[in-house]
Amino acid sequence: MSSSPLSKKRCVPGPDPETSTDCSSSYSVMFNVPLGPSNSLGMQKKGSETDIDEGLYSQQLYVLGHEAMRHLQTSSVLVSGLRGLGVEIAKNIILGGVKAVTLHDPGTAQWADLSSQFYLREEDIGKNRAEVSQPRLAELNSYVPVTTYTGALVEDFLTGFQVVVLTNAPLEDQLQVGEFCHSHGIKLVVADTRGLFGQLFCDFGEEMILSDSNGEQPLSAMVSMVTKDSPGVVTCLDEARHGFESGDFVSFTEVQGMNELNGTCPIEIKVLGPYTFSICDTSNFSEYIQGGIVRQVKVPKKISFKSLLASLAEPDFVVTDFAKYSRPGQLHIGFQALHQFCAQHGRSPRPHNEEDAIELVTLAHAINAQALPAVQQDSLDEDLIRKLAYVAAGDLAPINAFIGGLAAQEVMKVSVALPIMQWLYFDALECLPEDRQALTEDKCLPCQNRYDGQVAVFGSDLQEKLGKQKYFLVGAGAIGCELLKNFAMIGLGCSEGAITVTDMDTIEKSNLNRQFLFRPWDVTKLKSDTAAAGVRQINPHIQVMSHQNRVGPDTEQIYDDSFFQNLDGVANALDNVDTRMYMDRRCVYYRKPLLESGTLGTKGNVQVVIPFLTESYSSSQDPPEKSIPICTLKNFPNAIEHTLQWARDEFEGLFKQPAENVNQYLIDSKFVERTLRLAGTQPLEMLEAVQRSLVLQRPQTWADCVTWAYHHWHIQYSNNIRQLLHNFPPEQLTSSGALFWSGPKRCPHPLIFDVSNPLHLDYVMAAANLFAQTYAAVAILLQSVHVPEFTPKSGVKIHVSDQELQNTSASVDDSRLQELKAMLPSPEKLRGFKMYPINFAKDDDSNFHMDFIVAASNLRAENYNIPPADRHKSKLIAGKIIPAIATTTAAIVGLVCLELYKVVQGHQQLESYKNSFINLALPFFSSSEPLAPPCHQYYNQEWTLWDRFEVQGLQPNGEEMTLKQFLDYFKTEHKLEVTMLSQGISMLYSFFMPATKLRERLDQPMTEIVSRVSKRKLGSHVQALVLELCCNDESGEDVEVPYVRYSIC
Repeated sequence: MSSSPLSKKRCVPGPDPETSTDCSSSYSVMFNVPLGPSNSLGMQKKGSETDIDEGLYSQQLYVLGHEAMRHLQTSSVLVSGLRGLGVEIAKNIILGGVKAVTLHDPGTAQWADLSSQFYLREEDIGKNRAEVSQPRLAELNSYVPVTTYTGALVEDFLTGFQVVVLTNAPLEDQLQVGEFCHSHGIKLVVADTRGLFGQLFCDFGEEMILSDSNGEQPLSAMVSMVTKDSPGVVTCLDEARHGFESGDFVSFTEVQGMNELNGTCPIEIKVLGPYTFSICDTSNFSEYIQGGIVRQVKVPKKISFKSLLASLAEPDFVVTDFAKYSRPGQLHIGFQALHQFCAQHGRSPRPHNEEDAIELVTLAHAINAQALPAVQQDSLDEDLIRKLAYVAAGDLAPINAFIGGLAAQEVMKVSVALPIMQWLYFDALECLPEDRQALTEDKCLPCQNRYDGQVAVFGSDLQEKLGKQKYFLVGAGAIGCELLKNFAMIGLGCSEGAITVTDMDTIEKSNLNRQFLFRPWDVTKLKSDTAAAGVRQINPHIQVMSHQNRVGPDTEQIYDDSFFQNLDGVANALDNVDTRMYMDRRCVYYRKPLLESGTLGTKGNVQVVIPFLTESYSSSQDPPEKSIPICTLKNFPNAIEHTLQWARDEFEGLFKQPAENVNQYLIDSKFVERTLRLAGTQPLEMLEAVQRSLVLQRPQTWADCVTWAYHHWHIQYSNNIRQLLHNFPPEQLTSSGALFWSGPKRCPHPLIFDVSNPLHLDYVMAAANLFAQTYAAVAILLQSVHVPEFTPKSGVKIHVSDQELQNTSASVDDSRLQELKAMLPSPEKLRGFKMYPINFAKDDDSNFHMDFIVAASNLRAENYNIPPADRHKSKLIAGKIIPAIATTTAAIVGLVCLELYKVVQGHQQLESYKNSFINLALPFFSSSEPLAPPCHQYYNQEWTLWDRFEVQGLQPNGEEMTLKQFLDYFKTEHKLEVTMLSQGISMLYSFFMPATKLRERLDQPMTEIVSRVSKRKLGSHVQALVLELCCNDESGEDVEVPYVRYSIC
């Protein structure tokens, strides 16, 4: 997502509750809410816990949590209607892992269904939609039984489900099923799409217990002060904002002095500032001394839903686009009129037919006139209703992906995250041609082919354009699979065009939960090849080529000028910022549209980049992740995140870097010479590490590995802690008289090894195995291993802050370096010997990697009295896992492909495009037009990031331009004096360059200068160079100018 979407505050309607003056009263009221009916998604599961396949659901578990997943696995879901919208919802909830899914559809497949129903084939026309889709949906998740039903939705049948989803159903059927579900405690989701319009309704019963309103991890902060007052005011350490909101509930631990706060019932707070908030009356409490951790507590609350019939008359709306704030009320009338039209005619309004549009407007006026005041519109938007009629017969895959993603998320919300209350309407009318006269009824008639549902909205001209498009898709993971599916459904590259997809990764088990083109038997296969094969099954006409290349400078001979110049656009499906920025730079250089998107759990965002019209992805960036100070990691951790990062550093420093250094020493004759030139203490540290690996600690037996691990345990969890306490005793005071061990500094204690402690044994077992692997050794009793007595040393310097560390100038004993150099065994004596660096891999539970990380982190947490983390949380943090869920991916890709429609049509109005942010947990939706690129100017010439100087390096006489000719060209043609000229990191010319060097270069061809300065020969694929300029105008003032594209062929 950008790397990740911007964080959004939760948006819950209603005023903030008043802050309680009693520390326990609000809590007791909130927690005495009775549980809902027995089939409620919010109830606690009775009996034995359902096993969860963490290998499959790992990234979804980081979104929902184990408890919500267990609730989800008790939910039998009925999905009625298996056209494009129904199959999208079914796909998402099956991937999500509900208990069972039943597919209901008495209808048969029609040509128009193939516009968005990705599990129907052309040979399925005339067959039952549910029965054809069932085996293909069942392949998605072997844990979820998928059955079909083609009969009527009678009451006895409906009672077997916890959730009922109705798609594209007549209003009469919706009302009948809705009343039954509401009265029997069955959750109901109604979803409908009509061309460029979508509708969603939720009824989760009269009493639903919501345990978590936003789906986020609870916040915590460190306390620096609590006042004795009414109400008391809590001040947090100013290392970071506390992030709480008024109305949140918190609990306290480790508060010294004001002990009354420790272990109390959750207290409601009122935020006073970014570092302060008020709590209950603390005037009678003890004096606060120091310390304390405050943690957010998720307090359950009861919410209530109206039935479909009641809500139809008195609706509540969730707004998806605040620029269209009045649309939901208008569309609420419009969709009712549409249902009435379909009931009267047995069909939808004909595409772009004026007669049917007029009739729908008339029906809408009649419904509006009879509506209750809560629904009635003061002025009906006839143009909007007319457009609804024009496109209602259409069936678009991107709209179904968006509404289907939202609907499936509602099914999966269980008791976590706030459901949609209760109506959501969506439209994407900006996708229609900017020239509305270009779209006529005769261009939108059905032709009995798979694109009829799309032609009904956009006409046959756009369909032809889509087939000719050439697109580059970077990434074939979750977003990549969804993009390929949508590309196939809309016909992108399905005629004279083509899609090139590249991804160097292979398929892992955890991918199967979101990347729906992959199956269990595809694990270990290449993602790009498998995704391409899967999407050909969806639409055999798609032209897709799969690559396994990483995009970057190393592959520019593959993705070169001719490759990019032949493209119509690029779609990113990436998971890291660096590659996103690289692709953004390439798209700006080649002036190609870029569709950018990303997800993080239930959050997602979309950005569209259009040449000369919008800013680029790189124009604005998220702030960099805050790094943990080195001294915090080494000596003063105060959170489990610190100990986990420390454990990851330990892993790299013990099992990867030493082996890499030894191998370099053995194969590189200049390794020692190069090491001695390193700064500070690095030479000493590196050579000592090589000596340890080759001489002092080189194991001969498995027992040696266990002994090493046992000794290392004592070094890290006993000896180093004792040394730290020797330097800074628990009662140590700072120069200002405050306790040294206070605030963020937690006073540690050394551990004593206990052979009966499983955590201690886990560490030794994992460390010994990993140590043995680095030597390819064969994989005891610990009581027999002797550990030398440790005595803290005087004169050992321990840095208290990173600033102090940076200011310390380390001196190295040259004689010690020479001694080490002499003591190292020569590589000739170790011929054939090598070590095996271990690359951290989080997902293999048999490789001891996570065993070591969990044990190492939790032991250090025990040193510092930090609450430990289980394996699941440790893997999330140490493995830097990005939480992900199929529903968000589907919804985001739907929005991306709506922008694709506009790009292919060549929309030129900035307001036609939409950048979007969504958070399905809240739920929250935000759309805005992209920002225009910043405008710069020199003389009277305006320019943006999309502009550049075009310079033809090859002269008419066949010779290349020299540096002097280049400088003269800018002086003559643009009245600019070039003061500095560079290519990449190579400085080609500067006004302060020595005269002899300048004279030498002035008569040299530009490419020759580039090759000499960069010390690299230009590749044969290079057709142009990017040159950066610093210039003065005629008055001698420095002016900002575009870059130069210097063509050499």
